[in-house]
Amino acid sequence: MEASVQNLILGFSTAFTSGNFFYALSGCLIGTMVGVLPGVGPLAGISMLLPTTFGLNPTSAIILLAGIYYGAMYGGSTTSILMRIPGEAASVMTCIDGYAMAQKGRAGPALSIAAIGSYIAGTLSVVGLMFLAPPLARFALGFGPPEYFSLLLCGLIVLSYMTGGSIVKNLAMIVLGLLFGMVGIDQMSG
Repeated sequence: MEASVQNLILGFSTAFTSGNFFYALSGCLIGTMVGVLPGVGPLAGISMLLPTTFGLNPTSAIILLAGIYYGAMYGGSTTSILMRIPGEAASVMTCIDGYAMAQKGRAGPALSIAAIGSYIAGTLSVVGLMFLAPPLARFALGFGPPEYFSLLLCGLIVLSYMTGGSIVKNLAMIVLGLLFGMVGIDQMSG
C-alpha cells in the first residue's frame, strides 16, 4: 500500500511538469475531436497518431496517448447527446438518455453529466488499476505452458459452443486456434 502511494506521488510529480501537462491537454483535445467523429474511436485515433510520438520522451508519449484515449472516450458522448449518433461504441447508451435530454432543451446538463461521469470513471479505473496491477501481474507470472494451453483450449471450446453450426467447422476452428496459439517463445532468443 505504501509503495502504491509513493508511486502515485512520483507519477503526479512527473505528470505535472509543464511539458507533460501540455501533452496531456493536447492529447485530450485531439482525442475529443477524434471521439466526435462517428466510427473513429479511441483505438483508431491512437493508431493514426502513434507515429507522432516516436520522437517524444517515452513518458510524454504515454501521457499524450492516454490523453487521446480519454478524450476520445468523452468525445463520443457529444454526438450521442446532440445528434443521436454515437461517436464510438461505448457511447451507445448515452444516445438514449442524453438525446432525450437534448430534445427537452437540456443538452448542456447532459454534456456536463457525461463529462463529469467520464472524469470520475476514468479516475476510479486508474486508481483501481494502480492497486490491482501488482497482484494480477504476480498471478499472471505464475502461468506456465500447461496453464496457457488449458486457458486457450477452454476459450476455443466456449467459442465453438457459442457459434453452434457444423461440428466439423467447430473442430477445425479449435485445431487451427490451438496451432496458432501454441507457437511458443524461442528459448534461445526470446
